[in-house]
Amino acid sequence: MNLADLRLRATPLLARLRHPTRRGIALALAAPPALLLAYSIILIPFTPGIGDIRKAKLEQPARVMSADGKELAVFKWANREWVTLAGISPQVTAALIATEDHRFYEHHGIDFYRLGGAALRTFSGDKQGGSTLTQQLARNLFPDEIGRAPTLTRKLKEAITAFKIEALYSKDEILETYLNTVPFLYNAWGIEMAARTYFDKSARSLDVLESATLVGMLKGNSYYNPVINPERAVARRNIVLAQMARRDKLDEARLAALQKKPLRIDFERQLEAPGPAPHFAQQLRKWLIAWADRNGYNIYADGLVLRTTLDSRLQAQATQAVVRRGRQLQGLADQAWGARKGWAGSPELVEAFVRESRPYRAALAAGQTPEEALQRLLADKPFIEALRQDKTRVQVGFMALDPRSAQVRAWVGSRDFVQDPFDHVQQARRQPGSTFKPFVYGAAFDKGLSPSDTIIDQAVDITLPNGESWQPSDESAPSGKPVSLRDGLVYSRNRITAQLVEQIGAARVAKLAYAMGVRQSPLEVVPSLALGTSPVTLKEMVSAYGTLANGGAYIEPVLVTRIEDGQGRVLEEFAPAEPEEALAPGTAYTLLDVMRGVVDRGTGVAIRNQFGLRADLAGKTGTTQDNTDGWFILMHPQLVAGAWVGFNDNRVTLRSDYWGQGARSALPIVGDAFHYALANRLIDPKARFVSMEQPGLLKRAWGWVSGLFVQPEPEPAPEPRRPRRRAPPAPAAPVDLAPPAPPPESVQPEAPPPAPPAPAEGDKL
Repeated sequence: MNLADLRLRATPLLARLRHPTRRGIALALAAPPALLLAYSIILIPFTPGIGDIRKAKLEQPARVMSADGKELAVFKWANREWVTLAGISPQVTAALIATEDHRFYEHHGIDFYRLGGAALRTFSGDKQGGSTLTQQLARNLFPDEIGRAPTLTRKLKEAITAFKIEALYSKDEILETYLNTVPFLYNAWGIEMAARTYFDKSARSLDVLESATLVGMLKGNSYYNPVINPERAVARRNIVLAQMARRDKLDEARLAALQKKPLRIDFERQLEAPGPAPHFAQQLRKWLIAWADRNGYNIYADGLVLRTTLDSRLQAQATQAVVRRGRQLQGLADQAWGARKGWAGSPELVEAFVRESRPYRAALAAGQTPEEALQRLLADKPFIEALRQDKTRVQVGFMALDPRSAQVRAWVGSRDFVQDPFDHVQQARRQPGSTFKPFVYGAAFDKGLSPSDTIIDQAVDITLPNGESWQPSDESAPSGKPVSLRDGLVYSRNRITAQLVEQIGAARVAKLAYAMGVRQSPLEVVPSLALGTSPVTLKEMVSAYGTLANGGAYIEPVLVTRIEDGQGRVLEEFAPAEPEEALAPGTAYTLLDVMRGVVDRGTGVAIRNQFGLRADLAGKTGTTQDNTDGWFILMHPQLVAGAWVGFNDNRVTLRSDYWGQGARSALPIVGDAFHYALANRLIDPKARFVSMEQPGLLKRAWGWVSGLFVQPEPEPAPEPRRPRRRAPPAPAAPVDLAPPAPPPESVQPEAPPPAPPAPAEGDKL
């Protein structure tokens, strides 16, 4: 087709454009609205559904309950307290409607008059917003579905959602929902938390000035923040007051006097109560959100009830033990790392801490040289003191579970969740030291060795694959005498353990550790693995010891038994995990019997001497190089509990050869928890470990034959027994969030502590 043909065909079209018909004009005018309407219809399925909008004004967060029926946590959408419209000062609603949407009671979600006026002002260069309160509420409730980009699609989604809200909610319900969901900075959501944060009073008690101040913030929370921008906040408050007077919500005679009033703020952050098991609840929140997404529930609005395995009594006692013992250890750390002592004596380490800090990086970004930034911060005494306190803060993790079902009974992730929310049970990977040695001896017994077999206590020099030499040592010099494997573990002999791992191979040890429960942390298959140089989590170690206490059968640790709705109907129960044989029952019992000696006469003897615990117990202490980490794990047929003590930065140590050992830092925490559990019959003091080994065919036959010639004794009358409920089933464990492992260190040799006299109050841990 040539140019002449194009001109010929275009001539009639150009003629119609120059002389349009009425029909053409009508079609041209109707086309944009029709296209807009068609596009809006297409967008309807992509806006929040009726069910979602109905739930949005419901405040029914999921509740987490302990195994004994105590509330552990409430999963709120935000830090807010929902109040009814009757519980909000009328001055607040008056200021809100006068300023944000004065035709609120006249429109049905969209104010077309205001929208047209805003469009005209925007075209003239004065950008104006035309959103109603209902549209703003739609954005607040569904930010992900609607978005905040300044596009036609977003505005149409917002309008469609606003119409839906108006169809489902009354005007008062819209106001109530809006005022309870709008953010006010400082983690304060809703008018009630805003009133407490900025004026230390309830929303019901707000006066006209306070109401105008808070409503004024809605135009821009940060810009009109009354704490850091009081002048702007006053100017905006006065505009709100003027709008109230203009809309007959405020007497004109009072306006001038009110606008001269100063801004009176009584500011205090409103912190969410952490609850009795905050780290445990933190793990469950992630798990429950995933479950709710898969099953079509909302954890903030459907009133779900999560039944967990935690025992609130043991949890409370464990928390007290962590706080009390942690405070005592902190006193020792403060002495060791005082500003004029250990801190001042470690200038290179202090400089390294400064270079890793945010203020140092900010100074470099601002153009300062590294030397200038370092010297300025070293001279900043408040900064250095805050850095010292942060780096030398003792931290503790504690976990307990029932080995028969792997149900977690207590979980304390740090000394103070508000101060340090990092979870030292599941997130922190630290060297386990000698608490790892049972895997070595378990692998040896599994290979056929006996606790009575001996190894000569002699100097050890093992050549590693990279050519380096590894020479583990103990507190005492080599004796040259044979030491039984039993005593090697009971007294935590490094040289004996190192020679043992050389015999059986580090790969066999790593395989057993994985089978017993160390399944998230990577283990370096080298000889020093035997002394616990590969970092692991406390959760993994307690789980592995639980396997041993369960006769060698591993069960994945579980936190949840069932989920109910708000009416108590069971939505899902969780079947117990199938046990996996990690260690033959006979071998497991042999190892456990050896570890009884640790608390009877070895490195954990303080459990008997200081705490007076007489139940059937077995355990192991652990201490890493320079007392960086202290560990202790204790086993009972019905409870396994472990504690870790250290610092967040493993370059900081307790600097005490006495208190730094796991037998004196971590053991007392576990001792406190076990003492409470036994004294209050949370576990049976008379329960004993029994071998679960099945006898062989010949042994069973001999037992049957010999039984034919033995006169049976009369059976004693059975003692009355209290009825027992069947243990609830357990779910899969939550997602592991452990960070990358730190570089390995060598291991501190442990010496069995002497049996000390009963400690004086506040003198011994």
